[in-house]
Amino acid sequence: MSLRAFHIVFVTVSTLLFVFLAVWAFALVADRSTMVTTLGVVSAIGAVVMPVYGIFFYRKVRNIVL
Repeated sequence: MSLRAFHIVFVTVSTLLFVFLAVWAFALVADRSTMVTTLGVVSAIGAVVMPVYGIFFYRKVRNIVL
């Protein structure tokens, strides 16, 4: 697996983790604290930012030939 492919897989897995944490923090936690709410907000932001970063990365490296 090339470094480029690993990077794309890593961005995808990170995005899925952010989505899971946001859903967990906002929908599945019975006792909501400030820390859980903060985790949910940071995870929601990460779930939006990571795919944008992945698109920019893919556009940058798709023309690189190794």
